Amino acid sequence: MNRSLVAILSGAGISTDSGIPDYRGPNGLWRRNPEAEKLVTYEYYMGDPEIRRRSWQMRRKNRTLQAEPNTAHRAVAELERSGVPVRVITQNVDGLHQLAGLPARKVLELHGTARTVVCTKCNAKAPMEEALARVDAGEEDPPCLECGGILKSATVMFGERLDPAVLGEALAITKACQIFIAVGTSLQVQPAAGLAGVAADHGAQLIIVNAEPTPYDDRADQVVREPIGTALPELLRRLGTES
Repeated sequence: MNRSLVAILSGAGISTDSGIPDYRGPNGLWRRNPEAEKLVTYEYYMGDPEIRRRSWQMRRKNRTLQAEPNTAHRAVAELERSGVPVRVITQNVDGLHQLAGLPARKVLELHGTARTVVCTKCNAKAPMEEALARVDAGEEDPPCLECGGILKSATVMFGERLDPAVLGEALAITKACQIFIAVGTSLQVQPAAGLAGVAADHGAQLIIVNAEPTPYDDRADQVVREPIGTALPELLRRLGTES
């Protein structure tokens, strides 16, 4: 039996129940506070050691690494375990889909991950927790242990391009899926937002689960306004029995 491929585009709204605020959205911290935005802007980060020191202190206080998956993340993983082909395209950097049990190979992280650091010189990677331990031990701006280069979070900072390979794979999945669910995203930040239109153009059933209206609501087959923590599990259970 051929089962429908379900693509899920997840945004900040799916993780707020896990205690992670929306930093990048139109009303998020980065938009409201230009000084805070500098801490995640590539040009400022690379050019100013003081910005980097403040960035590392911000990462120490960031709750992302302590966050746990919520009912919505677990529902996505349960759908995949039930045998339904699932691919997640996420705008989040928290890694909560994987922690909930979704295989990492089925998650495309458009904006990278906050759980890893990367060297801007030699591209060596290491767990964020290891770098933060060095900060706790007194290194204000820990350099790469391989080459001495500048370390940064493996997230896409302002001023950096999305990985074209990841974006290309997201586009391929979007074109191939039969059901496309946009959850917890305003669908206003391109190019991720445009995937909803691509899915509709290629004949997918478009379902939008978001508290606020989005530019793609008029193209959706179904728009759900109820809280994500209850609405998404119910929707995915229904899909699981129908597939």
